[in-house]
Amino acid sequence: MYVTIDGIEKSFVNERKEQVQVLDHIDIEMEKGSFVSIVGPSGCGKSTLLYMIAGLESADRGSIRIAGNEVKKPGPDRVVVFQEAGLFPWLTVLENVKYGLLLKKMPKQEAEAKAIDMLKMVHLSNYIHSYPHQLSGGMKQRVSIARALVMEPDILLMDEPFSALDEQTRMVLHKELIDIWKKTKVTIFFVTHNIREAVLLSEKVIVFGTRPGKVKDVIPVPTSTDGVLPDSVTLHTEQRILAILEKEIEKVLKEEMGDDYSFTTNHLHRNDSGDMGSHI
Repeated sequence: MYVTIDGIEKSFVNERKEQVQVLDHIDIEMEKGSFVSIVGPSGCGKSTLLYMIAGLESADRGSIRIAGNEVKKPGPDRVVVFQEAGLFPWLTVLENVKYGLLLKKMPKQEAEAKAIDMLKMVHLSNYIHSYPHQLSGGMKQRVSIARALVMEPDILLMDEPFSALDEQTRMVLHKELIDIWKKTKVTIFFVTHNIREAVLLSEKVIVFGTRPGKVKDVIPVPTSTDGVLPDSVTLHTEQRILAILEKEIEKVLKEEMGDDYSFTTNHLHRNDSGDMGSHI
């Protein structure tokens, strides 16, 4: 197996100096070139696990191995795309994308050609001389993805990269991300609160329980030859995930509102995206 997450546990100390466990014995396996999403209630450790794979956080117990090698620090084989694009505002689009290549001492002309090719892939070749403040939110995220992919990572780690975007922009970027994934064969680990997004993008959805985060289920997403699933299959998969999350969210709400609270009599409003994270 390409990525092996074995028995990961993690705790933090809160503002009251209390030890709070965030992750509880996480076991996950990912094949090379796969697209895996993770969903779960807020605070269940999804992003923390992503940062551990990136080498930005360390585990209290357990190990993460990539191609047999234990992750102990950040490396060029892993790149993170965050919720905010995080572009350098004083650099143009092209300069932002080629920045990492120049740090690697790649010749300027080669770096520029490679960056332009990647910007073509995300359909931004007409904006290479624009500055971040001149771009829409969706365009900034495309630049962020191009900046990550131009480094040719083996694993792309995405932490709710589309959560701040409107639904129409998100749909466009979903299609572009799938196209990029198929072209580059990069392994993608994708954190989201949006159930529909997870189902539409992924080959497999990992469902976390409430804190401390545990793997409650691993849901395979059916595939089709043309890459388009019937609405009935998509809906069934979403409902299966939602049924697991409802029980977990009820635990969170009971902690806040008392044991008398019942999810069955106090339904949360659900939007069309299946985004449970906006309610907790």
